[in-house]
Amino acid sequence: MASAISANKAELLAIANSVASEKMIDKAIVIEAMEEAIQKSARNRYGAENDIRAKLDPQTGDLRLWRVVEVVGEVEDYFKQVDLDQAQKLDANAKLGDFIVDPLPPVDLGRIDAQSAKQVIFQKVRDAERERQYEEFKDRADEVITGVIKSVEFGHVIVNLGRAEGVIRRDQQIPREAARVGERVRALITKVERNNRGPQIFLSRAAPDFMRKLFAQEVPEIYDGIIEIKAAARDPGSRAKIGVISHDSSIDPVGACVGMKGSRVQAVVQELQGEKIDIIPWSEDTATFVVNALQPATVSRVVLDEEEGRIEVVVPDDQLSLAIGRRGQNVRLASQLTGHQIDIMTDEEAAERRSKEFSERSKMFEEELDVDETLSQLLVAEGFAELEEVAYVDLDELAAIEGFDEELAEELQSRAKEALERQEDAYREERRELGVEDDLAELPHLSEAMLVTLGKNGIKTLDDLADLATDELIAKKREAPRRRNNADGPPTRRPQREQDKGGVLGDYGLSEEQGNEIIMAARAHWFDDEDEGAGNDLTSTAAESDPQGQTQEAADADSTQ
Repeated sequence: MASAISANKAELLAIANSVASEKMIDKAIVIEAMEEAIQKSARNRYGAENDIRAKLDPQTGDLRLWRVVEVVGEVEDYFKQVDLDQAQKLDANAKLGDFIVDPLPPVDLGRIDAQSAKQVIFQKVRDAERERQYEEFKDRADEVITGVIKSVEFGHVIVNLGRAEGVIRRDQQIPREAARVGERVRALITKVERNNRGPQIFLSRAAPDFMRKLFAQEVPEIYDGIIEIKAAARDPGSRAKIGVISHDSSIDPVGACVGMKGSRVQAVVQELQGEKIDIIPWSEDTATFVVNALQPATVSRVVLDEEEGRIEVVVPDDQLSLAIGRRGQNVRLASQLTGHQIDIMTDEEAAERRSKEFSERSKMFEEELDVDETLSQLLVAEGFAELEEVAYVDLDELAAIEGFDEELAEELQSRAKEALERQEDAYREERRELGVEDDLAELPHLSEAMLVTLGKNGIKTLDDLADLATDELIAKKREAPRRRNNADGPPTRRPQREQDKGGVLGDYGLSEEQGNEIIMAARAHWFDDEDEGAGNDLTSTAAESDPQGQTQEAADADSTQ
């Protein structure tokens, strides 16, 4: 393109067709880029102040060059304006206010002008190519695509996708998988972003959805929607679990995914570099699904805590290591699959825990209600765990316990309420000794026990509490999951991380709405202070504006006297 403007018509059209075909963009964009390049070069020759236009006919290759000028009575800008007499020489119908065309002769490009024109065209083509790539891939997220590894840069794999390039970041690769330049690779498109350097296409081979898509390709029943993968969890390159369900009672979902002699699942395993895959029947019943998810371990009992989103699983002593898995892998994947935190303990540990809880609750009722051991144990055996439950449960429910009558039930409720009052008084005294202000006691949802907890954490004034975020106040604490240090040692817990510690009142079960109400009530005095300050400013302004240096009230008082 050393002399784009002087090139003949056939050459100009040939260049446009070639570039459009090579870059897979619209020919009109290339023609527009050529026109812009010619305009820029012509301005360099005729003066940058001129409004010069170029038009290249995409059919014939004819090139027209002209200058646009305005018809005025008195010329102020000789580059963009022309008087009426001169204008009518160019166009006999010209009148004041019109914009007319002043044809210009073509110019031959010198070496510098040609290089500049070439850069303009290439930049325009690159921009069009990037836009085309983005439009092509922007709606293809969650699609599996095949490409050729182009290079490996700082651990990130660059993949040639034909019309664009994608990147598999280091954390989205299968560990210990060797990436060799020139090899074909399959990956999942996770997202497509637009930026100045072109579309960024992010790929993944470690995402659970990549395994889902591979199964859909290998199992026709999944592709047709007869079998559905309800949940998936992966430890990339090592092990994975999927929960499947069949919408046709005549088709076994696990068998369909495994295939004849394991052919279907083996095809997925090979693509995932030998990753072991457990195919588990999905169930709407959470307890049943958890039992299935912990396979191959045998589960004795499952206890659900829906409020905390946790599940307690009891297994035989000889199944503990199998349930936890190597480095906690089995229970971790089961937890991801079910969406619940899973705590695993043996039958012996569960029995010890139940015995300890039974003993502690019985002793508490025995002391607080001033009853004998038999009666306190009977309350615990009936499911009562707190004084509040005894104090405020329906009287008929309490009287219905075997060996109880209405009179005994009323007496127990009375004693429970008295015990709660004693506890409240004790907490109130402790709270005051800690220096927690009475203003905090007037806030909604806060009990004296909560105020004691706040005081022990250094929160003693409204301002102290108002400075907290809601999560810092009520976020629930997460207990560290159990693990084994070795094959024979007892289960231990990993160190508590900062994000596991929860909020100051995380043990009291406050909702987010209640937490917001507490924080906003603690901050209310800030707005009261602002209103008072605004009132003082108004009073001060009124006093300054009084020529006698008095407010209206003072003037009225003087006149009365």
